[in-house]
Amino acid sequence: MNKRLLSLALLVCLSVSAWAKEGMWIPSLLEKYNIEEMQEMGFKLTAEDIYSVNNNSMKDAVVLFGRGCTGEMVSDQGLLFTNHHCGYGQIQSHSSLENDYLTDGFWAKSRSEELPNPGLEVRFLERMDDVSDKVFEGTDGLSVEAADAKIKTNVAKLQKEFSTDEFTEAVVKPLFKGNQYFIYVYKVFKDVRLVGAPPSAMGKFGGDTDNWMWPRHTGDFSVFRVYANSDNEPAEYSEDNVPYQPKAHFPVSLNGVQPEDFVMVFGFPGSTDEYLPSYAVDLLMNQTDPDRVDIRTTKLNIMKQHMDAEAKVRIQYSAKYASTSNGWKKWQGEIKGLKRLNAIDVKQSFEKDFTDWLNKSDNTKEQYSEVLPQLKDLYSQLKPKLKAYYYLMETWYYGTDAMRLANTIHRGTANWDSKSDEEKKAAKDEMYKAIEAHFKDYDRSTDEDVFVALTRKLNSDLDASYLPEDFKSIMAKSTDEHLRAKIYRKSLLTDKGKMIVWLGNIDDKAIAKINKDPLMSFSNSLSDAFYSVRSDYSATNLQIKDLEKKYMAGIMAMKEGERIYPDANNLTMRVAYGKVEGYQPRDGVDYKHYTTLNGIIEKDNPEIYDYNVPQRLRDLYNEKDYGQYAVDGELPVAFIASIHTTGGNSGSPAINANGELVGINFDRCWEGTMSDIMFDPDRCRNIMVDVRYVLFVIDKFAGAGYLLDEMTIKK
Repeated sequence: MNKRLLSLALLVCLSVSAWAKEGMWIPSLLEKYNIEEMQEMGFKLTAEDIYSVNNNSMKDAVVLFGRGCTGEMVSDQGLLFTNHHCGYGQIQSHSSLENDYLTDGFWAKSRSEELPNPGLEVRFLERMDDVSDKVFEGTDGLSVEAADAKIKTNVAKLQKEFSTDEFTEAVVKPLFKGNQYFIYVYKVFKDVRLVGAPPSAMGKFGGDTDNWMWPRHTGDFSVFRVYANSDNEPAEYSEDNVPYQPKAHFPVSLNGVQPEDFVMVFGFPGSTDEYLPSYAVDLLMNQTDPDRVDIRTTKLNIMKQHMDAEAKVRIQYSAKYASTSNGWKKWQGEIKGLKRLNAIDVKQSFEKDFTDWLNKSDNTKEQYSEVLPQLKDLYSQLKPKLKAYYYLMETWYYGTDAMRLANTIHRGTANWDSKSDEEKKAAKDEMYKAIEAHFKDYDRSTDEDVFVALTRKLNSDLDASYLPEDFKSIMAKSTDEHLRAKIYRKSLLTDKGKMIVWLGNIDDKAIAKINKDPLMSFSNSLSDAFYSVRSDYSATNLQIKDLEKKYMAGIMAMKEGERIYPDANNLTMRVAYGKVEGYQPRDGVDYKHYTTLNGIIEKDNPEIYDYNVPQRLRDLYNEKDYGQYAVDGELPVAFIASIHTTGGNSGSPAINANGELVGINFDRCWEGTMSDIMFDPDRCRNIMVDVRYVLFVIDKFAGAGYLLDEMTIKK
């Protein structure tokens, strides 16, 4: 490992736009790089108050919720806030026609009524450390492929070494395109119970119509509780477990926010790609995003038609529809934002500056002169492979419920003869769980329509050279009705009873039978095509990753003496900060920084599920019964700030200058969704539900004010 690259990765003297709205910063490095600026903006605490290994700090009140969201502790009795959409899968799993918690909401009136959620875990970060030297050990002089393999071996060794028991998990992640590596050690809690959630018409108010949009009136929150054993340590679910006493929890402020106020978001962002070359941005804007939007449009239209027609299907497909729609809408905003910013031209201009810089020195010219030309060539090679990869992913891998089940069964039965009895039992148990989960939220008519439409789309839109011969043969001679009658409806995979019987009698003969199943065979053929394309794509992408690592090293060398932040690297703890402010999305439109309950009532429409305001909320509005949560007779609902966030920041605490919780982050404005690639301080805004609205809903709407008694409320 080049030691100079490692030191460059830590350089921090950059003066970005006023108040440093851009960037997701490493908590353990705040004292060195950010805290002075944060305090100039109004922050009244220290870096040690945010992140400390030796003392309790804010980091001990922030959790990785599940595998894709953030949550925060708000009491010393394990109470946790996150988003409604982060807890949506759990709320949906407990819902039925008889107990429709999605529509009606759910509130435990005592701890005995809190609902367990098998499989849901929260992770508390214990510490993070730079382990670059250990990761790069033994990689000098190796080929790209050999170095990648060695790094993976070293990473696995470190993760195993630091994962000391079943409730401790260590994860090693790259920074600066792989020029640096950090290890993150988590304590994992596996007993997490649902305490409360507002009705979807509040927690998901506006549904997919309002998703990614501002002004926003969504009470996007849910409440959980973390449980531990009698020693306050992580444990599997047990009725004997007790509420966890965290090392820290956030005080909750009733003082709200004002324009120009400092606000910090502390959480686990997903991934960003701020340092992509122009060729990658071009591919994203003009192929990948449009293709995925097009495929998902087809799927969403079919799902919505069936959900609107039948309440049971609406419940079964709510979570699936929301997850499908989320990316679909985000990518449309991303395309629009990148075009507005002339992103390709901006990247090309930077690449010209980079080329001019490296030509000033023989040393830098020798090191970096071939990076951009080689990247251009590799992205040209990648283009058709990437199209095939995403088409097969969206139509097969993520496409239909039945084919996803087929893929699970295929993996579970692979190499059956070579499995031990214990391995066979484990595989059988996993397949049984998959079958149960699949059919709970499966509607045959809906999935059949999706299957036919996506299969046709795959066949018509993708270059035939990427499609298997038997697939092309079937599609050439099959009408839509043939696909339904001879492939989909004849499959065991569409009948729970038959699948349970099959699994109960599983042996070599049964496996041979399922592999001849028409839908299973159809899926297996596409599976082979997908993994072949993925292998080809991955080989090219590995070369791209190696060059982008070198390009990133060159950027850091070019900007020596300036501060640059690392991309978000898939759910590791970061701090982002900015100020409360509105924005102008287009000519003649000026958005203020907050919304109120008045806007919810203005949108109220009993004919539309996502806008059908619960009568209880209407009554509270009419009576102006807002308790202590109103300001000048109005009840605040949401607010925005110029903070750099992304996926994974959902559920993150929004923290004021005093270290108090003022909101829960849940979205970004549509005009700023390109911030994963290019941040625009004028239009990139994160959206937060005001914590006063959260408390109002818990207290006045739900009648669960007893929960507030265990919080630290600041007035």
